[in-house]
Amino acid sequence: MAETLRLMAVHAHPDDESSKGAASMARYVSEGVEVLVVSCTGGERGDVLNPRLKDDPTLLRDMGEYRRHEMANAARILGVKHRWLGYVDSGLPEGDPLPPLPKGCFALTPEEFTVDALVHVVREFRPHVMTTYDESGGYPHPDHIMTHKVSFAAFHAAADADQFPQAGEAWRTSKLYYHASFSRDRMRVFHEALVAQGKESPFAEWMKRLEEDPDSARRMPDLEITSRIECGDFFETRDQALLAHATQIDPDGWFFGVPLDLQRELWSTEDYHLAISHVPTTVPEDDLFAGLRGTA
Repeated sequence: MAETLRLMAVHAHPDDESSKGAASMARYVSEGVEVLVVSCTGGERGDVLNPRLKDDPTLLRDMGEYRRHEMANAARILGVKHRWLGYVDSGLPEGDPLPPLPKGCFALTPEEFTVDALVHVVREFRPHVMTTYDESGGYPHPDHIMTHKVSFAAFHAAADADQFPQAGEAWRTSKLYYHASFSRDRMRVFHEALVAQGKESPFAEWMKRLEEDPDSARRMPDLEITSRIECGDFFETRDQALLAHATQIDPDGWFFGVPLDLQRELWSTEDYHLAISHVPTTVPEDDLFAGLRGTA
């Protein structure tokens, strides 16, 4: 009998797992796949994006503890296991010129330590598939960019017994994917459908900026989508998990601006870019475990 399939999703902050890949993770959990989410940082420096919580005294007293409870609730909703990698949120620097990053944060921690920490988790959990961000981080947050670097390095290092020998027995993960769901095409499809129905589009401002600066699409091109995972039945679960991160999401905000029935009708997948595969597979795929089922 083939062993249970395992998926590891490596993210920068608590809440990233619920906005990127949550529905597909929930689908795989329902199929018996073992899923582990790794949060590289605790999200301690995140802004409070929910106007209803701006002055919450419990939150203001200890942002890190508040976000740990949020993450525990989201993991329960998704049915996934969770691990903290243990590093401190770098924050998103703003201003011109940008201020220096705070000492001791994740983005400034030498990779010899951060990669070692993630290799320990990889060799312990032994995933068949890993998901993370591409080189851009998905957007230019220093923790997202560092998460890509650490995930990519750990994917390779975990398979090499000569690297980090103290981290356990070597394990070669079969496939590495980058998230590709926040594509321009997807936003455009929803925007045009809502406008055609005479409804307000949460992407109107974004579309306006794109029209005013068409070169932006060339400066930050979308990833090639190689793998589309059908998961429309789990969009409610995704939204519930995201709402569990109450500090990080406005329940009346743009993320919930497209009705679920329209999402299922027009774009019922979460999308990925296959970066590395050590098993035979053919793209386009409809399964992150393509090439692995029955053989893992």
